[in-house]
Amino acid sequence: ICMIAHVTARKMPTFHRHEEEKFFVNAEGRKESVPSIHDPPTRELSVVVPSYNEEDRLPLMMDEALDYLEKRQKQDPSFTYEVIVVDDGSKDQTTKVAMKYCKKYGSDKVRVLSLVKNRGKGGAVRMGVFSSRGKKILMADADGATKFADIEKVEEGLKNLQPWPNQMAISCGSRAHLEKDSIAKRSYFRTLLMYGFHFLVWFLCVKEIRDTQCGFKLLTREAALRTFSTLHIERWAFDVELLYIAQHLRIPIAEIAVNWTEIEGSKLVPFWSWLQMGRDLLFIRLRYMTGAWQLETRKCN
Repeated sequence: ICMIAHVTARKMPTFHRHEEEKFFVNAEGRKESVPSIHDPPTRELSVVVPSYNEEDRLPLMMDEALDYLEKRQKQDPSFTYEVIVVDDGSKDQTTKVAMKYCKKYGSDKVRVLSLVKNRGKGGAVRMGVFSSRGKKILMADADGATKFADIEKVEEGLKNLQPWPNQMAISCGSRAHLEKDSIAKRSYFRTLLMYGFHFLVWFLCVKEIRDTQCGFKLLTREAALRTFSTLHIERWAFDVELLYIAQHLRIPIAEIAVNWTEIEGSKLVPFWSWLQMGRDLLFIRLRYMTGAWQLETRKCN
C-alpha cells in the first residue's frame, strides 16, 4: 500500500485557473480580474462559500450571513467584509441565485466565482481563498447548518491563540458536543461509519481536533496562504489534510463549539463518500510519511 501511495502521488499539483476563472462578473455585468491572496488585505473578513447545486439551500444561508454582516458593519463602520460564493461547476441555477445578492449588495461585498468544471469542495474553497481580500478568511457551508452569528465565538477562539507565530492561527467550529444527540437520530450503519471515520482521522492524521469536518473554519490570511498552498486533496477529506499540514507547521489551532443543525440535501453519499475519505486519509499519512508529498509552498496564479 505504501508503494502504491508513493508511486501514484503527484508531487505538487499545479494550481491552475481556466481563463474564465481569472475574472468575476460585477453587479453591472462587467468582467473584473480577481484579486490574489498574495496582495495586501483590504477587508477585515472574507467569507468563502463553496457551492455545488445549491440553488435551493443557498438563499437561506446568504440571507442570514448578510443580515449579520450588515448589522455588524452598521455598529462598527471600520468592519469591512466580502462574501465569495464559489460555484463549483453546478448544473443548476446556483450562479444565478448568487448573482442576485451581488446585484443587491454590490460586487464589493458579494462576488461570485463560477468554476468551469467541478473541482470538489476543497478545490472550490481553495479557489475562493486565493481570490480573497480579507485579513481573516472564513470557510462557511452553503447549507447554513451553522448559525452565522457563531463567528463571534470562533473569532474569540482565534484571538485567544495570540501571539500568533508568523501571524498564523486557525479556529475551527466544532459539533463534537452534539455527538450524543446526533447518534440518537442516526441509523446504526451511519453511526458505525462515523465512528470508523473519527478513528481513522485520529489514528492516521489529526489527534487533537475532535471534529475536523465542520465547514466553519476561520484562518488568518497568512495561515490560509501557507496551508492552502500546500494542499493536495480537493474532495471531502481536504479539511483533514489542511489540519494535518497546520499541525506539522506548528500553527496554533482552536476548536470551538458552535450551534449546528442538519439540513436536508447533503451531497455526501454515506457509504461511497466515507470509503473515498478513508482512502484519502490513508494516502495523506502514507504520502507525507514516504516523502511523496512535502510541506512546500506552491505559487498560485
